[in-house]
Amino acid sequence: MATATVPQAVRPSSGSRADNYFFSGMAVLCLIIVVVGFAQTYFLAGIFRAPLPSVLVHIHGALFSSWILLFIAQVSLVSAGRVDLHRRLGLFGFWVACLMVIVGVLTATGMLARGVSPVPGFDAQAFYAIPLSDIFLFAGLIYLAYRERIHPAAHKRLILVATIVLMDAPTGRPPFAAITSLPHLDAVFCWALLAIVIGYDIWSMRRVHWATVVGTLMTVLVTILRAPIAMTTGWHGFAAWAQGLARSIH
Repeated sequence: MATATVPQAVRPSSGSRADNYFFSGMAVLCLIIVVVGFAQTYFLAGIFRAPLPSVLVHIHGALFSSWILLFIAQVSLVSAGRVDLHRRLGLFGFWVACLMVIVGVLTATGMLARGVSPVPGFDAQAFYAIPLSDIFLFAGLIYLAYRERIHPAAHKRLILVATIVLMDAPTGRPPFAAITSLPHLDAVFCWALLAIVIGYDIWSMRRVHWATVVGTLMTVLVTILRAPIAMTTGWHGFAAWAQGLARSIH
């Protein structure tokens, strides 16, 4: 979570009281979603003792959880006016995000190799498009956030949208799956969170910030197109190649 290069003595303009409340609230909401979605399979299962299929999945879970906690810590530091610590922790957050992308691709490919698909109507090759699309969408938003680190208003919105993209994983599990398993509603919770961000922009600025627009369009476009792409012959050919390669390595 790279951040703006603002002198320590200066409170960033993005640190208004309303912004502090809003982004802190969104951070806590994301944490609640993650805890609820992964409660049975990860948190209540003992985390490190959880019966996950591989060490890689454990690492993936640890990185995912660390990102959420880091997001809350970064928002809290800005709210407290500790921009100096926020900056230092931001560089660490950027490398955590890079690791998440690498481990995320490997974890998704591991599921493909095992022939796993938690989505009804999708075989493992079709499902492979969902985690990959989320991973690369997250990577693109983090890249944009890093570029905008000297513009706090844009930076923090892009970080928030990138975190919202991660909510696709916990909301794909019970109890959220009662809704997300329905046709065309797989990303409905992510869209709802984005709608909250848009609503806040309109309320606080009387307009939608460009970073919110870009992040929302990227997310909606990817989540709409991934299912049709996953069903194509071309995608199945690519996924079959990746599946065979992964199985040969293992």
